Amino acid sequence: MLPATEPDGAPRLPVLDILRGIAILGILFMNINDMGGSLWASFGDVRHLGWSAADRIAWWLREVIANGTARCMLELLFGAGMVILTDRAALAVGSRVVMKRYYLRNLLLFGFGVVHVFILLWPGDILHTYGLAAMVAFLFRRMRPRWLITIGLVAAVAQLGGAGYFGYYQTLHEQSRVAAIQAAQATGRAITADDRKLLATVAKGDVKRAKSKAETHAKIAAEDKARTGSFATWAAMQWSVTIFFESHGFELLFVLESASVMLIGAALYKLGILQGARSRGFYLRMMLIAYAVAIPLRIIGAVEQTRFDEAPRTIWATVEVAREAMTLGHIGAVCLLIGTVSGARMLQPFIAAGRTALSIYILQTIVCLWILFPPFGFALYGTLGWASLMATALAINIALLLLANAYVRQFDIAPVEWAWRSLVEGRALPWRKAMPPPFSGELRPV
Repeated sequence: MLPATEPDGAPRLPVLDILRGIAILGILFMNINDMGGSLWASFGDVRHLGWSAADRIAWWLREVIANGTARCMLELLFGAGMVILTDRAALAVGSRVVMKRYYLRNLLLFGFGVVHVFILLWPGDILHTYGLAAMVAFLFRRMRPRWLITIGLVAAVAQLGGAGYFGYYQTLHEQSRVAAIQAAQATGRAITADDRKLLATVAKGDVKRAKSKAETHAKIAAEDKARTGSFATWAAMQWSVTIFFESHGFELLFVLESASVMLIGAALYKLGILQGARSRGFYLRMMLIAYAVAIPLRIIGAVEQTRFDEAPRTIWATVEVAREAMTLGHIGAVCLLIGTVSGARMLQPFIAAGRTALSIYILQTIVCLWILFPPFGFALYGTLGWASLMATALAINIALLLLANAYVRQFDIAPVEWAWRSLVEGRALPWRKAMPPPFSGELRPV
């Protein structure tokens, strides 16, 4: 598979396009439950979307194998793209011009994301977040791979240590102390002032958690009502979710997470890992080690979530480590497949999806939020469980994959990509494939 070149001269590597195509189609499996069901239920009770035997199987498969990995893969690829674009341009025009151009590119992407959020009404947009995160990651792009990986892993390690200690260990320790105090009270033994203070703190925390749980259930009910009402109530609810995320500082966390993984992606590209340049043995070891870390952590986390209790959870600490490890396992598996004739043939259609990823992402929103689930469309919101939602995502993705392959046979660049990169270039890029000149009937020696 040889590199391809875009109308604006940007190089494309088919291996990266395959990974991008898989990721952009995979992200619908993560988004469709929030498009076709309550977004607040994702933070509250996942049983709200349906909990039949088929729903539980679909949720488990999604949670263990896929949750967060499409987003992680896109972040890694964004880091690789940063290296490709900036290294190529720096040789021609210098670092200052490169920075200006790269920031313009991502400010425009941020603008597309804002339109996606406020006009197409998707609160879960990643474009504006990636636009901001890329401008942060750019500042570190020249570092050696080991430093890029070290900095990139800070977020995951901080979560592992911070949430592991303050969230899991301290909560577990507090519960064991409370159990000991209650046992002492049951036997009639006196308790200390510190014990009484702890019991009061715990009781206060229980009240706070109960209030938060009740508020979440109220938000779910309000969302169900608004998103099955009118266009006005539906739009107002989507905007209110976005305003909640932004006003509570979630955007900063999303940007830091994305920027850190982009740095890891830049390092993996510099090491020849993302583009499939390593040996089959390397990718086999990478896949096995990554899955050996990720799968047990994911299973434990899924078990903890399906207890539906207030017990402390290890997933608070391990979620990012497991997400990144699972994604690396998937990348290793894809690179192993690409190294075989049958695997390369099977994965080849995803090249088209990778080349049209931005347009596919927007189309997913249009199909789901503006046709299938809104009150003015097919009004399917709240009618599908986990299994039906995953099946719907699969059907949509098959249609989009077929559409992407038909499109790239006729055109060089997809519509949303064309608009974005034309704005960056300051000119309208050509998008139809150049047709070869008609045969004149004259044969000439080469």
